[in-house]
This record gives sequence, structure tokens and C-alpha cells, in this order.
Amino acid sequence: MGTGQVDAATFRRVVGRFATGVVVVTTRTDEGLHGLTANAFCSVSLEPLLALVCVDKLARGHERLAQAGAFAISVLSDRQEFLADRFAGRAPLVNASFDGAPYHQAVTGAPILDGCVAWLDCRLWATYDGGDHSIFVGEVVAAAEDREAQPLLFLDSRYVHADGGRRR
Repeated sequence: MGTGQVDAATFRRVVGRFATGVVVVTTRTDEGLHGLTANAFCSVSLEPLLALVCVDKLARGHERLAQAGAFAISVLSDRQEFLADRFAGRAPLVNASFDGAPYHQAVTGAPILDGCVAWLDCRLWATYDGGDHSIFVGEVVAAAEDREAQPLLFLDSRYVHADGGRRR
């Protein structure tokens, strides 16, 4: 492995070798419900309970997320690949009423997708500049998991199922 200058394409390939889960970040504004697919998500702190998600500043839901004051993170199951595509804009978009994407709410009113592996309901705690992304840190006010569901993973720019089956 060499060192030296790294371009964006190389950086993207290298970090793509790190398997991540796939989440949909959702919020509610006066304009309705909004969501977008992300894989830059992690826990931050246990005291207080904090999690973060990184969102491209050019993403269609970025400003809505910044203004809403709350968001939910739904960790997708391996049966929800279609939702990952829909919220990423690669399939027919989910409309403001989330047709075809069943959801429920917990504390903040942000939609939480039904059938996911786990979810966090968060109040916006801080926002940081992250270059071409914003880093949204949320204080977790509610959370749950489904121990029976298997996660949808993302590796090498494609979906991977926990059983090892690669997709696209």
C-alpha cells in the first residue's frame, strides 16, 4: 500500500471497505414527513445518550432535518432494501404521507419505520460542519430493537445481507 495524495474516488473506495448498517433518517416538519437513506451513523456518548448521522448538504432533506429539531434513525432490516432505495431517491419516492412505508411515532413525532432492526428517536442536540456534509448529533429520547430481524449491510457500494448474500 502506498502513501501520498489521496483523491476522492480512492477515499470513497477505501472507506467503502468498512461494512456499515443502512439507516433511514426521518423527520417531521410543517411540510410533512421526510426521510433519507444514510450509512454514516454511529453512537457518540452514553452520558448523555447521543448518536450522530452525517448528511450531504446537497441532499433533498438536509435543510428539513436541520430545521426540524428532532429526527429518528431506523436501522433497516435485510427485508427493507426497497426502502433504502426509495429514501435514497433510486426508486419511486415515498410521498409526504409515507405511502407504502408503514411507520409509527415515539416521543418526538418523527416517523419510525416499521419492521426495522432497531430505531432511535432523537432531539437535535448539536449540528457541526463536516465539509460537504453536516454532522447531526441527536440526544436519544426513545429506542427499541427487534432481536429477530437481520440487518441490511452496505459494503463496496452495494447491499450485503448478514447471511453473506450480496446484492447489486
